[in-house]
Amino acid sequence: MKYPKDFINKVIQGDCLDVMKDIPDDSVDLVVTSPPYDNLRDYKGYNFDFKGIANELFRIIKQGGVVVWVVGDATINGSETGTSFRQALYFKEIGFNLHDTMIYQKTGLTFPEVNRYYPSFEYMFILSKGKPKTTNLITDKENISEGSHGGTFRQPDGSLKKGYGYAVKKIGIRTNIWTYSSGMNKTTKDKFAFEHPAMFPEKLAEDHIKSWSNEGDIVLDPMNGSGTTTKIAKLLNRKFIGIEISKKYCEIANERLRQEVLPL
Repeated sequence: MKYPKDFINKVIQGDCLDVMKDIPDDSVDLVVTSPPYDNLRDYKGYNFDFKGIANELFRIIKQGGVVVWVVGDATINGSETGTSFRQALYFKEIGFNLHDTMIYQKTGLTFPEVNRYYPSFEYMFILSKGKPKTTNLITDKENISEGSHGGTFRQPDGSLKKGYGYAVKKIGIRTNIWTYSSGMNKTTKDKFAFEHPAMFPEKLAEDHIKSWSNEGDIVLDPMNGSGTTTKIAKLLNRKFIGIEISKKYCEIANERLRQEVLPL
């Protein structure tokens, strides 16, 4: 199958490994995606070549570009698979920096357990090709210790050494644990999009796109699903590329792209 050479601002139906081969080296600023991990959802039998995709992402991402990889683990025969950690370590093996390990905490519970604490989060690995060229850190955390403070620092031998004072602002940079509501009318207001079985919240995509890219940058989702990344990238004035193997999900993604208002 031949794919368009001009990928910008399109959702392309096809296998992402095949499509990405036509994307030039060092051309994408940001990737925000979530793979179909551990067969937790039915993706109609489509195969997922993790290592192939990881290597293509390293080739096409710009120096200083970022990949946001949202992933979790299944529990099989009483043990979590650890797939997420193995993927993060493989990204490091091929040259990515593991810039941050973040948590996407959900307010709702998906799989009630009887002998372990209820699972309520997924990992968000922030992978960079070198030092991130863009870091627009979100400042929305209210600090309880606003004002000027003295500082002491623990030394390697356990002793304390007096350091410089520092100021704490009333509103500071948020932590790397991000909490979002999920489910109907929370993940998205696009009810028709719930034909896709596993979407991440539009606000999650919005916050990452704002954090790791600027207006005019190219944002890619190689497993675009129902099109959350491409929709929010467009509404934030980024260029976008979506790749999705399912014709049905491509139709949903294109319908969502017709919207012109950024969700609150």
